[in-house]
Formats: sequence, C-alpha cells, structure tokens
Amino acid sequence: METELSKRLGIEHAIFGFTPFPAVAAAISRAGGMGVLGAVRYSDADELARSLDWMEENTGGRPYGLDVVMPAKKVEGVSEADIEAMIPEGHREYVRQVLAKHGVPELGPDDVSGWRITGWMEQVARNQLDVAFDYPIKLLANALGSPPADVIARAHEHDVLVAALAGSARHAGHHKDAGIDIVVAQGYEAGGHTGEIASMVLVPEVVSAVEGIPVLAAGGIGTGEQVAAGLALGAQGVWLGSVWLTTTQAELPSQVLIDKLLAAGSGDTVRSRALTGKPARQLRTEWTDAWEDPAGPGTLPMPLQGLLVADAVSRIQKYETEPLLGTPVGQIVGQMNSERSVQAVFDDLTRGFERAVDRINRIAGRA
Repeated sequence: METELSKRLGIEHAIFGFTPFPAVAAAISRAGGMGVLGAVRYSDADELARSLDWMEENTGGRPYGLDVVMPAKKVEGVSEADIEAMIPEGHREYVRQVLAKHGVPELGPDDVSGWRITGWMEQVARNQLDVAFDYPIKLLANALGSPPADVIARAHEHDVLVAALAGSARHAGHHKDAGIDIVVAQGYEAGGHTGEIASMVLVPEVVSAVEGIPVLAAGGIGTGEQVAAGLALGAQGVWLGSVWLTTTQAELPSQVLIDKLLAAGSGDTVRSRALTGKPARQLRTEWTDAWEDPAGPGTLPMPLQGLLVADAVSRIQKYETEPLLGTPVGQIVGQMNSERSVQAVFDDLTRGFERAVDRINRIAGRA
C-alpha cells in the first residue's frame, strides 16, 4: 500500500490514521502508517507537550502528525465568556430536562468537565502550534478547511506538509488556491463533521479539481478492499478515523460505549448538530433524538452548541448513561465488530488490499 505520497513522507503504507489518543497514533506510526494526533481536546498547551513527548518516545522514530481545528478567518476580541453569554436560558433548561429524564447525576465538586469547545477557538489552536513546531511533526492537518495563510507558511518553514479536509470539489479548489499540500476528500459516510457527498462520488471529483496535489480518500473506509478502491479512484492514500475507536490502545471513556460501538450496524449513525452545532455523524442515541424533537428548542450554531452541552456530555460519560451515551463515528461502525490491536487492524487492511488487487488482476486477465 505504497504511493508517491507515502514514499515522500517515509511511511510504509499510505494509511493516515486520525485519533484523539496518543497511544493509538503512536501504534499507527509504528505499524507503518502516519499517526495523526487530534489536538482539539488539548486546551492546555502543556498537556499537549506531554503527549508529544510521549509520542517521541513511543513512535520508534517513525513519522507522525497533528490535527488542529482552526478557522481561516479570525474573529477578534471574543472570549469564551462572551460566547457563553449568548446561550439562551431556554436551551440550558432543555439540557437540564433531558438529563433529569434519564436520572443523570451532577458532576462532583472535584470533577472537571472533560470536553470543552475551547479547542475550536483560534488562539487555542495557535498555542497548540507554538508547542507542535518544537517537535518533528511531518504533517499538520486542519479540520475546518484551509488554515490561515501565516500558519501554512510557518508549517512550510518547518518542512511540515499541510492537509485540509474537503467535502466538495469547490472546497478542494479553495485549498489548492491557499497552498495546501494534501487534500482529504471526506465523504458523507465519515464520522464527525461531514458534507452531503458520498466518498465514491467525491474522491474522483476532488482528484480532478486539484490535479497535481495528492488526495486522501476518507469516509466509510475500514477494510483493505476499501483502501484499494480509494487508490483506484485516484487518491494517493486513505484517511481513517472511526476504525481506531475499538482498538485495544484506544481510551474511550467506558466499556459501555465500546460495547455499543461493537453492536452497532452501519445504519445506527446519524448526522446531527447535537454535539457542536454543525452536522456531525455520530451514534444515534436518545440524546441525538432529543435535539431532533420538534417540541425542543433545536440546536444552536457552532460554537454555542458545544459550550451548551459540554458539561452534559461529561456527565453522560462519567455515569455511563447508556441511552444517551454516544460518540462521533462513521458508517464503517457496522464492520467494527471486535476489539483488535492497531497492528491487527493493519494486518487485516494489508490482507484485504492484496485480495482486492488479486481480484482486479484476475478480471483484467493478468493473473
């Protein structure tokens, strides 16, 4: 599973693995792929530095990258407190009602909300980059389109390639104009924030739109056969996220959530604004259903929704409230049926890729 891009980055397989867990990212790199650590949960730059120190010690000298969330346009003079003040009291009351209906206890006096939206704010991302560029990262990915021009220039000064996600050919064209090095064509099937176009349609459209720039196929990919399909569509690699959630190195908050993922089918996800205010694919739960209820107040725009539900998400996770407990995940969840190590996932990807190539060679009369 080697391409021009993988050779350029010094990785054995053109597999780029996004994950919020350092242990998973390091294992992906050790297995011959590119582990990409998600930085959005690191509101404390020192905590990110500790995780990158750990990555340095546990990647075996293999390349790795970082994924940040940074808007291309900057909004000056807006603090988290300013944003909090914009949240209507009716929405706060609705959250209280949903949690009370399911008997979710309050957080204790010493508990800290584990999930905050501050990682989506530009200054937090810039603080993360101040730390990251002190480490030998090889890739900087941005989940909100092209990062600001000065960030792209700074990355290039450090010989770091910049990747940006795109949900349409039009978005991909903007990335090319901005000087992005790699475009991640993320289809509708993906976990987290997605657009409206499925991967089978999106990938070749993006490849055509950014001719000359490497494209990674993303969305609903979790088998070697799907990796082969992505490369056949013109991509130079694949971007996998959801499939790592049920690996033994992942640090999901509870076994209850892991069991829900293992039991879920490909039809058990939904694109919902319940978590961040933008459509994000996640497990369908009574929490996502509550935000679709016509009797409710509806979701708020990003970043208000994320701040509104941050404490609620922490309470649901801490007390393992099964009907409400979910996570961003793509439609590939239907094939995530067992807990495996990251290396075992790579072994399966390699075998599936070889099967697909052999099948095509037989069809073409080459075998």
